[in-house]
Amino acid sequence: MKKIGIRLDQMMAKRKMSLNELSARVGITLSNLSILKNNKAKAIRLSTLAAICEALDCQPGDIIVYEEE
Repeated sequence: MKKIGIRLDQMMAKRKMSLNELSARVGITLSNLSILKNNKAKAIRLSTLAAICEALDCQPGDIIVYEEE
Protein backbone atom coordinates (compact mmCIF):
# COMPACT_ATOMS: atom_id res chain seq x y z
CA MET A 1 0.00 0.00 0.00
CA LYS A 2 1.22 3.50 -0.77
CA LYS A 3 0.98 6.65 1.31
CA ILE A 4 2.04 10.27 1.35
CA GLY A 5 5.22 10.77 3.36
CA ILE A 6 6.89 13.88 4.71
CA ARG A 7 10.66 14.16 4.37
CA LEU A 8 11.07 17.34 6.37
CA ASP A 9 13.93 15.92 8.44
CA GLN A 10 15.98 15.09 5.34
CA MET A 11 15.52 18.56 3.87
CA MET A 12 16.40 20.18 7.20
CA ALA A 13 19.58 18.08 7.36
CA LYS A 14 20.56 19.14 3.83
CA ARG A 15 20.11 22.79 4.80
CA LYS A 16 21.75 22.26 8.21
CA MET A 17 18.72 23.79 9.91
CA SER A 18 17.40 22.81 13.32
CA LEU A 19 13.75 22.39 14.22
CA ASN A 20 14.06 25.46 16.47
CA GLU A 21 15.43 27.60 13.63
CA LEU A 22 12.78 26.41 11.18
CA SER A 23 10.07 27.08 13.77
CA ALA A 24 11.30 30.64 14.23
CA ARG A 25 11.55 31.30 10.48
CA VAL A 26 8.15 29.84 9.61
CA GLY A 27 6.19 30.87 12.70
CA ILE A 28 4.96 27.36 13.50
CA THR A 29 5.18 25.82 16.95
CA LEU A 30 7.81 23.19 17.62
CA SER A 31 5.12 20.65 18.44
CA ASN A 32 3.36 21.15 15.09
CA LEU A 33 6.64 20.94 13.18
CA SER A 34 7.52 17.81 15.11
CA ILE A 35 4.19 16.24 14.10
CA LEU A 36 5.03 16.99 10.45
CA LYS A 37 8.61 15.79 10.79
CA ASN A 38 7.53 12.48 12.32
CA ASN A 39 4.87 11.76 9.67
CA LYS A 40 2.01 12.05 12.17
CA ALA A 41 0.19 14.90 10.38
CA LYS A 42 -3.11 14.17 8.65
CA ALA A 43 -3.02 17.41 6.63
CA ILE A 44 -0.88 20.45 5.91
CA ARG A 45 -2.06 23.89 4.85
CA LEU A 46 -0.68 25.12 1.57
CA SER A 47 0.37 28.37 3.26
CA THR A 48 2.36 26.33 5.81
CA LEU A 49 3.95 24.27 3.07
CA ALA A 50 4.84 27.44 1.16
CA ALA A 51 6.45 28.97 4.26
CA ILE A 52 8.48 25.81 4.91
CA CYS A 53 9.61 25.69 1.28
CA GLU A 54 10.64 29.35 1.43
CA ALA A 55 12.61 28.82 4.64
CA LEU A 56 14.33 25.69 3.30
CA ASP A 57 14.72 27.02 -0.26
CA CYS A 58 13.10 23.95 -1.79
CA GLN A 59 10.07 22.75 -3.73
CA PRO A 60 7.06 20.94 -2.20
CA GLY A 61 8.16 17.74 -3.98
CA ASP A 62 11.39 17.84 -1.98
CA ILE A 63 9.35 17.47 1.21
CA ILE A 64 6.25 15.50 0.21
CA VAL A 65 6.66 12.05 -1.38
CA TYR A 66 4.36 9.25 -2.48
CA GLU A 67 5.89 6.02 -1.17
CA GLU A 68 5.32 2.44 -0.07
CA GLU A 69 4.18 1.99 3.54
